[in-house]
Amino acid sequence: MVRFDTQIQELKYKVLREVTRRGWTGEIYSPQGLIDIQKKIITAKTPTMRCCLYKERAVLLERIRLAMGGNAAIDNIVEVIDIGCDECPAGGYQVGNSCRGCIAHRCAEACKSGAITFDPSNANHSAQIDKSKCVECGRCANVCPYNAISDHKRPCEQACKIKAIDMDEDMVARIDNDACVSCGACIFQCPFGALMDKAHVLDMVDIINRKDEGGYKIYAVVAPAVAGQYGHDKLGKLVTAIKQLGFDEVVEAALGADIAAYNEAEELVEKGFLTSSCCPAFVKLVKNKFPNLADNVSTTLSPAACLVNEMKRNGVEGKFVFIGPCTAKKEEYAPEGPTAGYFDCVLGFDELQAMIDSKDIDLDSLEEDALNNATFYGRTFANSGGVANAVAQALKERGHEDFEFKPVVCTGLDECSVALLKASKGVLGGNFIEGMACIKGCIGGASCFNHGNKDSAEVVKYGNTAEKQTILEAVEGAKELS
Repeated sequence: MVRFDTQIQELKYKVLREVTRRGWTGEIYSPQGLIDIQKKIITAKTPTMRCCLYKERAVLLERIRLAMGGNAAIDNIVEVIDIGCDECPAGGYQVGNSCRGCIAHRCAEACKSGAITFDPSNANHSAQIDKSKCVECGRCANVCPYNAISDHKRPCEQACKIKAIDMDEDMVARIDNDACVSCGACIFQCPFGALMDKAHVLDMVDIINRKDEGGYKIYAVVAPAVAGQYGHDKLGKLVTAIKQLGFDEVVEAALGADIAAYNEAEELVEKGFLTSSCCPAFVKLVKNKFPNLADNVSTTLSPAACLVNEMKRNGVEGKFVFIGPCTAKKEEYAPEGPTAGYFDCVLGFDELQAMIDSKDIDLDSLEEDALNNATFYGRTFANSGGVANAVAQALKERGHEDFEFKPVVCTGLDECSVALLKASKGVLGGNFIEGMACIKGCIGGASCFNHGNKDSAEVVKYGNTAEKQTILEAVEGAKELS
């Protein structure tokens, strides 16, 4: 049994597992199949998560709907479960008990909208904020000598660093789909699980079930962050488990990372300034918020797409499935996405585990299979700083030792935005931005079922077991994949 950070992640996993279990037989498409899942997951006679069992079941039904693929009319991989979003306070700037009712009234003087008043009938003369006038500028909080005014944003709003989430008239979370970069931070931070990404487990079940009829092979392209989820020493067993599900071959996206780093190094020398292209959420941030830098985004495909592109060039045909930690990859590789056509399905690590358990596959009892065709540099792409490290190595191998490489490593959209703003104003002080939307890099992805400090160390251990010693050796080896 894998370890989950929160009970919400475990609940999501249970729904995915039961939907997949019934997907193999087609039972999931019957009303009875949905009822059976509700009974399987909600076994208590009294509510344990919501005000009543009826609401628990209603919210669970929405989670089942998203596990089955969600609403196709919503152009975003992330959806809000409206009925589940009703427990958070309104939020915004609030005056706390630390307010002394001082006579300086710096907060009122700083407020340009006249939202702060003092009620003379209040014995403490404490400040009050009129929410109908407050514009959430924060000036009052900045000048209060007692730090008595604080910003109580909802967790989803706090998590969204690009301000793509606000509240509708019913105080339910609302996503600006045009601004959203699908990083999934809101999913992980919502304490009630009212946001969830659309799952592709049933699409995957369909691909596997139709394999014999279609006469095709299925290739799993697994992201290097997988080492942080299962441990580097269990990856051989995981390869076996994936094949038992119905996949024919398992290859490392890390090999695509080697290819990407090799190409980005050359492009950097040609252009003089570049940003990485491996994180689709970061790339979308650049195009949405800093369009003047769009031409500086590397034209290299993201690592997994680099690998599939090379495989197809070598004549490999079949169905290609990306398995990783990233919700944004589902959007990137979608039919209408920026790199459409490379993948037939995208699974998160939580979806993979749900599929494995839906078949009652015992990972610990399996024999190990091989997974070894990338370098240390490609495998450590999953960690913050890994891309920059790989590009530095590729510059050396390409004979560009004299090129002054000045990388700026950004982890999280806050750091990415600051670096991009500086770059847009010509004051960055670097010539390569490694942009990762998730904290600590890909190991912090929303589709991971745990986000521990050991994950980074496991990725490094995984990198240290690589047989390929140079990026060029890996790139040349990729040409022989068939």
